[in-house]
Amino acid sequence: MALLKTTSSVLVLCSVFATLQVSALVMVTMKDQVEVFQGDTAHIPCRATFSKTPSAVHVQWFVRGSSSRERIYFKDRNVSVADNGTGYTGRISIGDDNTLTIADVQLRDARDFICQVGGMSAGKGENRTELKVYVTPEFPVIEGSHSGFSVTSDEQSEIASCEVRNGYPQPNVTWYRNHSPLHPHENQITVVPQVTKESNELFSVKSSLLYKVSKEDKDATFYCEVTYSAPGSLKMVESERINITVHYPTTKVELVSESPQGLIKEGDTVKLRCRGDGNPPPQYTFYSTRSTSTEETELKSQSDLLTLEEVARTDSGLYQCKTLDLDTFEELTANLEILVHYLDPVVLKPSDTVIAVEGDRLIVSCNALSSLKTQVVWKKKGESISAGNTLTLTEATFDTAGEYVCEVSVPELPGLEKSASLMVLVQGIPRLNMHPETEIEETVGKFVNLTCEARAYPQPKIHWVISGTQDWREVFSHAGEQHVVSVVTVRVTSGLQAACNASNEAGFEEHLFAISATPLVTTSTAPSTTVTKSREKIVKKEGSGVIIAVIIVCILLLAILGSVLYFLYKKGRIPCGRSGKQDITKEKTTKDDIVVEMKAEKPAEETVLLQGVNGEKKPPSDQ
Repeated sequence: MALLKTTSSVLVLCSVFATLQVSALVMVTMKDQVEVFQGDTAHIPCRATFSKTPSAVHVQWFVRGSSSRERIYFKDRNVSVADNGTGYTGRISIGDDNTLTIADVQLRDARDFICQVGGMSAGKGENRTELKVYVTPEFPVIEGSHSGFSVTSDEQSEIASCEVRNGYPQPNVTWYRNHSPLHPHENQITVVPQVTKESNELFSVKSSLLYKVSKEDKDATFYCEVTYSAPGSLKMVESERINITVHYPTTKVELVSESPQGLIKEGDTVKLRCRGDGNPPPQYTFYSTRSTSTEETELKSQSDLLTLEEVARTDSGLYQCKTLDLDTFEELTANLEILVHYLDPVVLKPSDTVIAVEGDRLIVSCNALSSLKTQVVWKKKGESISAGNTLTLTEATFDTAGEYVCEVSVPELPGLEKSASLMVLVQGIPRLNMHPETEIEETVGKFVNLTCEARAYPQPKIHWVISGTQDWREVFSHAGEQHVVSVVTVRVTSGLQAACNASNEAGFEEHLFAISATPLVTTSTAPSTTVTKSREKIVKKEGSGVIIAVIIVCILLLAILGSVLYFLYKKGRIPCGRSGKQDITKEKTTKDDIVVEMKAEKPAEETVLLQGVNGEKKPPSDQ
């Protein structure tokens, strides 16, 4: 019996060894996992290695179900076909290297795929690959609470929620405060997740953050981070940032001047704002104790803003804003001292109008009372002429006369400035300014304009003395306090004399105009006389008109002469048989003479007429 048992064991071992030897003849190599996004194409490679070359090879692909596996593809040397009714028909194919290609991958395709390779007498082998399918979730949506949270509360409050939808596999949500992750902490932080599996097998996650706020959270930002799986990696996306409203009591207040910036002057609009460190801001009450009074006065304001329109120096004083600490019910007060700067009107001594005698010395002072240091500038005709409170005019002249402006300003406070003006009149004998000042030369009969300008105080009067002509008149006059202008137009004659006289209570001054009259020369009527220089001037002025008139007269005379000769020829009073040419010229030719030559080629009758006139006989070619 023992021998039989031993023999049996040996046979079994040999059988097992033979089986292992046969299975080891084919080795199938595959990836452990293949990962794709839903809707993409998956490629699952399958590589077979044979210990000896098989006579024939067939390949079968299986998919593992919940309890068993199902064949989906078969291939040998003659056939390559997908099995019907498996859900993969039309979506799968096998390449020459036995790689299984699956198009339009869906979540239901996430399972094991088995590749089995048979080599007939060489045996068969198989291996498996897990196909993983991923879906990128939608962008996370964060929503904060619209109400405020009090720091005095001892309980946690739901300050925000974060929802991410339609991801696969299930995404994860992490909360952050100012870039720092928030982990659950007893009585401080609680995260409540809610996972939903949708009808399309995708996951949606909603996370709520319960948080105990403090005053430091008033400027903090909160957001959620979503992590999800993707082929070959783990990805992350952050939501938008939100702030929360934190309520905390006021513990201190301050009063500040918002406008104007810097010093305050009369006429400004002043805005004072009361600021507290609480939220929401409490109710404020404003009071003032002005410099002109010791009594505290309540002022009207708009919430935390006090506006003072067009302040005056009397508005200087102490201003206060007050509120109540709701925790301790103590009164909180903030103070601010206001000083309104001013500049009084300018005072001139002497003022208004000053009359100075020519040559006198004049001193003018300018002052204005101010709360700050002032600067004084004197101007005339817009230009600065002096600085300081006193203006000294050492020797008065007519050029000294005019308007002087004293401008007082405060360098520390631009815009705070005032001015006053003074009119200086200089009394003296009139001074004449003539136009033209040099000798005038004009043709007799022409008109000239003469201008007489006088400066003086008292206002001078202008008197014209014109002899040698009655044809003159005043065409312009203007009279100012120290300035008079008169313009006359006068017809020029050979005996013309004109004088301008300006006078006032201090005396007079006279000016005589030098006017040279050029005579108007007429021309001679003799055709051969030489014209004079005066006629040359007239001919040059009237030039072309005179020449044209002379030419027309000569042509008319020649026409009349020709008619007379023709008439005599017809009557037989002029012998014929002579031909010739007549030149009509002047005996003496000068640059002003006009020569007219007439040549004509006429028929026989006209030729006979000309022969009678000249008394010469010409060949026919000269006619």
